[in-house]
Amino acid sequence: MPSFLEDISRFRGTEERNAKGETLEEFLKAYDPTKYESPSCTTDALIFAHSGKPDPSLEGLSLLMVKRSNHPCIGTWALPGGFVNMREDLSDTARRELEEETGVKGLVMEQLATYGSYDRDPRSRVITTAYMALVNEKDVKVKAGDDAADAAWCKVGLKLVSSKQEGGKVTNSYALSLENENKGLATKALVEEHIRTDGVIQEQNYIVIEQGMTAADHAAIITQALLILKKRLENHLVSPYFL
Repeated sequence: MPSFLEDISRFRGTEERNAKGETLEEFLKAYDPTKYESPSCTTDALIFAHSGKPDPSLEGLSLLMVKRSNHPCIGTWALPGGFVNMREDLSDTARRELEEETGVKGLVMEQLATYGSYDRDPRSRVITTAYMALVNEKDVKVKAGDDAADAAWCKVGLKLVSSKQEGGKVTNSYALSLENENKGLATKALVEEHIRTDGVIQEQNYIVIEQGMTAADHAAIITQALLILKKRLENHLVSPYFL
């Protein structure tokens, strides 16, 4: 088939032929992209908001959530997000989906992490990349759109329930709470954080034990984002121009 890209000049390497005697053009023409199963890719956006100055305690923090109007997880609250188009960068997908589902645009967004458990979506093998932003709530107007039944700011809280350590492994259990009185939302999720380290490299995994009214593994994504945000605020890693 033809190359996926029009300009292939930066992929020529040393311009030698491969073991089959093929040039890059010949290799691409014969390449079958359906030879291997391909997972779908999505993005999710975590838009946190404060009403003045963000606090390391995370008190007064809100999170922008959408209510799902379709399967899977119909009726639950989720992060704004959706599928990546074939000729679209991940960050562009995150911004497009955020605007389509909530009307919010023009934010500074940072790539947080990638989530790829094979059983995170019943439709297909879906890998998502999460993006995070921190804003002043008064500066952002929210309006539900696309496949979202509703969109709203939810008060968010995170509490450490238990912690245990065995050798180089640490397991922390967190209670995540999301509330919006006007929407009748008051839900809690339980998330485990598993940490394994060799002293230099640290491996972290987040697992939803009880999801409450949150969609799929979104409680795990939110928990990781809150822990990262909390650490930054504690270390004063926020630009003075932002505050």
